Amino acid sequence: MKPLSIYDMDKTVIRTPSWSWWLLHYARTEAPWRLLLAPLVLFPVAGFAVGALGRKELKEATQALLMGRRVPRSKVERAAAGFADRFGAREELAGALAAIAADRAAGREVWLATASCRYFVEALARRWGVDHVVATENHWEGDRLTNRIRGENCYEMGKLRMILADLPARPPLVRFTSDHLSDLIVLDWADDPVAANPSSPLRRVAGLRGWPVVDWA
Repeated sequence: MKPLSIYDMDKTVIRTPSWSWWLLHYARTEAPWRLLLAPLVLFPVAGFAVGALGRKELKEATQALLMGRRVPRSKVERAAAGFADRFGAREELAGALAAIAADRAAGREVWLATASCRYFVEALARRWGVDHVVATENHWEGDRLTNRIRGENCYEMGKLRMILADLPARPPLVRFTSDHLSDLIVLDWADDPVAANPSSPLRRVAGLRGWPVVDWA
């Protein structure tokens, strides 16, 4: 196996979190009338804030509002391509793209591991020349995307479990790059952890453990 470099996405490869921007992009381009439902997003957000909903349930609820519960594949793919071209081009970090290019030139396989949903992340991954995506998965009913998430949200321990499920064996070297302390378990698992544009808590941990810190933002 080749050495492996895995990157988190939000605030690591791109400047801002992608989920809300994706939902607004989809609604604006594919179902403009759903923008009228945008204020209702405050209800699941409040539920998450008080602990009544988890991250998985929050995604399912907000997707149902701004995309619908069953969406044709053609609309999803068209919106995802436009999102990569617009949001990706605007928010991608030059330093992150240079690091990805350097990894590929060095013969590393490059993965993206993100809590965002695969159905739009894959278009961004193609833009960046990423080999493989580990992401939150939705149920499909034939050619229709549902708002229901299959399995667990790709976050914290869930992210590590999903990475391990996609690996046939341990690569000779694993580098993992992230901005956030929620990825600490994956950073600890990696041979070569890197803190990129780190939050203050992750910057402190990186300093204590001697991990390299890069500031692409």
